[in-house]
Amino acid sequence: MSSKNQQQEQSPAISPDFGDIKVFATSPQSLDSVPETYLRKVIEVAQWSESAGCTGTLVYTDNSIVDPWLVAQAILANTQTLVPLVAVQPLYLHPYAAAKMVTSLAYLYGRRVILNMVAGGFKNDLLSLGDQTPHDRRYDRLIEYVKIIQLLLGSDFPVTYDGDFYHLTNAVLRPNLAPGLQPEFFMSGSSEAGLAAATATGAVAIKYPEPPEQLAEAAPPVQSDSGVRVGIIARRTTDEAWDVAEERFPFDRKGQIAHEMAMRVSDSSWHKRLSVLSKENAVGGTYWLGPFEVSKSNCPYLVGTYSAVAQDLRRYIQLGYRTFILDIPPSAEELGHIRTVFEEAAAFASCDVHA
Repeated sequence: MSSKNQQQEQSPAISPDFGDIKVFATSPQSLDSVPETYLRKVIEVAQWSESAGCTGTLVYTDNSIVDPWLVAQAILANTQTLVPLVAVQPLYLHPYAAAKMVTSLAYLYGRRVILNMVAGGFKNDLLSLGDQTPHDRRYDRLIEYVKIIQLLLGSDFPVTYDGDFYHLTNAVLRPNLAPGLQPEFFMSGSSEAGLAAATATGAVAIKYPEPPEQLAEAAPPVQSDSGVRVGIIARRTTDEAWDVAEERFPFDRKGQIAHEMAMRVSDSSWHKRLSVLSKENAVGGTYWLGPFEVSKSNCPYLVGTYSAVAQDLRRYIQLGYRTFILDIPPSAEELGHIRTVFEEAAAFASCDVHA
């Protein structure tokens, strides 16, 4: 049976009213699974995410996990509308090959992908591949990489490009990308270099956010296409939400040590900023860094009642953030709770617009 026929037999995704807010889940990592069950887990989480109304799902990349393009293909083959947000590390793939993957998947499935451009990662991973490019220059490389993909996918003519990092001469990409399937690009916007690169390429700038009240004191996003990476645990009562949070992410001394070791080898701006917030205890309300502090998640969490979390999301939305990338969902039920929060946050945002 063809993948397209399989998609037609699946139940349609539920599309809640999130307004212009886009919500992305995250696909499980192979590092946390075993080969016998990993593919089934990826498909299951993708189908949960689609039914909960997510626009797409982030697929990670680094030296220790399976190739994200293969995971993206599994997602496309087993969903109807969910968009794989594929992490792309320039060290792993020439920009021509990345563009070829985009157009090949579009040709096979009639679906689009979004590319999450990764400038760095774990420093030791980069060094193991012989890459010693400084932090900000990695974003210069990423700008070239994205522009080459955009040129290849947007033109029927041969592409010639002469940059600092990449050189193409009369490169022709086939098959052509079908109309309407051009990919969006996401990029970290937590550093000045990352934000500048996102602006230069038209990418959606994604931050690992500070508490919304602290962000409100700073300048708003410099562009409308911005988003945040944040986990959510919400329930009817505050106590119930925190019970779930602490059971899912208990304090772990080994995890704390792993976090401290990761800090020593990281040159990531967002990693350092969140660690400073954690040490200063400059958090409160729904904002929680517990999972980050024990290496169980790379993003902050919002924990509390549906309304309390929705109000904090509302504050992010008021600052201009319209894209939200969640952590890996542990269950379909958990995505149901998160959906309730976003429906309420979208209703707040709609009231703000019409006020």
